[in-house]
Amino acid sequence: MAEQLKSEVATTDLKKLTIGEKEGHEEVAAEETDHCASFDPVKRIIKGKYPDCFSQLAQGQHPKFLVFACSDSRVSPSHILNFQPGEAFMARNIANLVPSFNKLRYSGVGAIIEYAVAELKVENILVIGHSRCGGIARLMSHPEDDSVPYDFIDDWVQIALPAKAKVKAEYGHLPSEKQLEICAQKVTLLES
Repeated sequence: MAEQLKSEVATTDLKKLTIGEKEGHEEVAAEETDHCASFDPVKRIIKGKYPDCFSQLAQGQHPKFLVFACSDSRVSPSHILNFQPGEAFMARNIANLVPSFNKLRYSGVGAIIEYAVAELKVENILVIGHSRCGGIARLMSHPEDDSVPYDFIDDWVQIALPAKAKVKAEYGHLPSEKQLEICAQKVTLLES
């Protein structure tokens, strides 16, 4: 009885996942639903969901957007902005920061921008922030003095120290939650 219930739940869940599939892929969804009991997730990953689409994308990419977004697991730029594979070149990091040009530090971000603009000819750059960002909370809570040693996270978020200083100076009278919200907006807007 328990095995039958598991099978029914798995089939129901898979049907939910396959609702709204794009034209031409219904047979793949139906095949997976019919063989739910023998469904092999590893084979699914290897085979891929849309092999024709990805075969075309394997020939090259031509994204129109470079997107900087937070690494937060709750924030997925592709889902939020409804991007399909190949439409956006993504860069994700703690607190969606874009540091100033510096060849000695943060060169990974510089390389992303250079590649997107020079090689891929990206036309639009988006910086997407979000509420309740842990990186912004870390920035706002870290003491100004050197009483707490810096680690990788603190070294990274201090890129946004000018935004923190501006928030503290202009909005220091507000509750800390409101200051966090304002700082996240200033960092996203690249204000300093």
